Amino acid sequence: MASFKDPGFQERTASANDAKLKALEKLRAKPAIDPAVAAERAAARAAKEEAERAKRQAKRDAEDEAKAAKKAAAAEAAARALEAEAKSQMSDADKKALRDAKYAARKAKKK
Repeated sequence: MASFKDPGFQERTASANDAKLKALEKLRAKPAIDPAVAAERAAARAAKEEAERAKRQAKRDAEDEAKAAKKAAAAEAAARALEAEAKSQMSDADKKALRDAKYAARKAKKK
């Protein structure tokens, strides 16, 4: 049985050079890209980039709307808290007057 022959430095460099030459010849044999195909690819790439840009902008807009809604909800909650605090400090007569005013407004709406 034959044993493995360890290649020397000269043999390794020669085989590396051969591989490089083969790859270069393969590259040279490849036909040039048709300008129409290149233009089509560039247009497709530009369309894809524009779609991605629009998607990112829509996402940013949605995030901004969510932040605005969150701020509005927080402001509304703060207003309700202030209103509740104001109601708790009202006297019984003031509370009764407020209820009567709301009742009168509902009655006026129905008519």
